[in-house]
Amino acid sequence: MLTRDDERRGAVKATGPAQEPVDVLGIGFGPANLSLAIALQEDLPQADAFFLEAARNPVWQGGLLLDGSNMQNHPNRDLVTLRNPRSHYSFVNYLFEQGRLIQHLNLPLEFPLRKEYAQYIDWATRQFRSQVAGGARATDIAVAEVDGTPEYVVTCADGSQHRARSLVVGTGRTPFVPAPFDSLDTPRVCHLTQYLHTVRALEEAPRSIAVVGGSQSAVEIVLDLAHRFPQAKIVNYVRKFGLRLKDTSPFSEEGFFPAFTDYYYRADRASKNELDAYMRPTNYSSTDADVLHHLYALMYEQRLDGDQRIFVRGNSEVRTAEADDTGVRLEVEEVHTKDVSSEHVDLVILATGFRDLGPGPRQEAYPAVLAGVIDRFQFDDDGYLVVEPDYQLRPRSDGTPPLFLNGLCESSHGIGDAGSFSLLSLRAATILDGLRKQGIA
Repeated sequence: MLTRDDERRGAVKATGPAQEPVDVLGIGFGPANLSLAIALQEDLPQADAFFLEAARNPVWQGGLLLDGSNMQNHPNRDLVTLRNPRSHYSFVNYLFEQGRLIQHLNLPLEFPLRKEYAQYIDWATRQFRSQVAGGARATDIAVAEVDGTPEYVVTCADGSQHRARSLVVGTGRTPFVPAPFDSLDTPRVCHLTQYLHTVRALEEAPRSIAVVGGSQSAVEIVLDLAHRFPQAKIVNYVRKFGLRLKDTSPFSEEGFFPAFTDYYYRADRASKNELDAYMRPTNYSSTDADVLHHLYALMYEQRLDGDQRIFVRGNSEVRTAEADDTGVRLEVEEVHTKDVSSEHVDLVILATGFRDLGPGPRQEAYPAVLAGVIDRFQFDDDGYLVVEPDYQLRPRSDGTPPLFLNGLCESSHGIGDAGSFSLLSLRAATILDGLRKQGIA
């Protein structure tokens, strides 16, 4: 019999769907859960695993597969190699099977092209078709007790239900859309995740474009826009003084070592904040030298020709944005002098990143899909979800099946969980160990 507390915590009656529960149900099938699926196949083949993916035909970073853009990541930090260098699913084996290994090794590039990595991920994804339901958007999660054993029941948008003894949420982080753009509903404003889809759908070339943000993606988008729309005025608004060079010191890059993950996890919140401030330029609001130099030289040449069309406005913050039939009117404040300027643009691209888990204004308290069961899990005194070292959420009491977060835990595990491939396969191994400890399979 359900109590009111059970109902509040997302419990459901044990009538449930007819199919048997799987050992592991993954929500999302991007690189994080794909890496886990490979680890399960290779190291825990007796486990019965299934995955729900909202997109019918997912394309990794489909909105940002720009010509010439690269991974900014060593190719061996792929889906598997750090966990299992002999794996069939390595990037090197992918190149070998495609007949491109020698040609790739001869490329005068430090990092792989983003397009090629997207093809690699698609190649690996297609080998798990029988374990993935595409077009299955999870909308609700609840807990049922069947024969005295609690299990998850996940309901999808089409009404289908899936049962599981454990859950791994790997949905990716939520795009961050800052004020004042979060209140706009117009196709003339898009987040970077929709960049290519947006510009390809334009019926006519824009004459003026604003790019908001100072990230690697912002600079790549500015350069791509300059190539696509050579006559357009493009203004990159950056809150800091200017565009910053990425910290690529090998000492700083040790933040992407598993030893740093352990060190960061044990630190208190004040120390985590200090470490975050130091590590931030290795991954956020900073740019690789090649694209930064390309942009600066392009702007210089335009000034030399007396025809500058690309501008970087530092110390600038968009205070208001109003959409109309022809574009978006922006009021931009100089953050130090407080001077305000107004500009009307045809298109706004938000290169503003993603939300991490936490209580802050740029964060979200928990993944939205967990709303129905979030009361079952603990938050610390600072307002953060309590995540165990193996990425399992800490339940408030017995009777909650294991639930792991995959690729969402930067606020608890540090920069290695920032969405890059750096520790992807090792995190999968850690979650696998956690599943073993919970007696899954």
